Amino acid sequence: MRSSPSIVPADRLDRDIYLVLEDFGARAGCAWRETDEADTDLETVLQDIISGQYAYPLKIVCFNPIEGWSRDATSDIADALTKRAVNTDAEITPALQDFINANATRRFDLQLALPLRGAAR
Repeated sequence: MRSSPSIVPADRLDRDIYLVLEDFGARAGCAWRETDEADTDLETVLQDIISGQYAYPLKIVCFNPIEGWSRDATSDIADALTKRAVNTDAEITPALQDFINANATRRFDLQLALPLRGAAR
């Protein structure tokens, strides 16, 4: 018996795909965000989280359908967000700070520049 070819071209699935589980609050609960196929790569997910597209991310999974694996990428994403925030001086919301603190494998110590009152100019 012949098997039918996939209706999805294999090259579109032969990559790492990232999906975000977000907390929408007590009334709505948690859900995997609906995401355009083109926006599931690592760089786009990092940009979307840091820009506030995901207000309360909880977990991030990564999978590759062609290679047949999946894993929890939450800590990797938290570490990458930490590095990006430090290197780009990106604004970190309290919710994103909580996500990083809960999941990063490295400490997130960022010294904010504060104006000193009465300092010589």
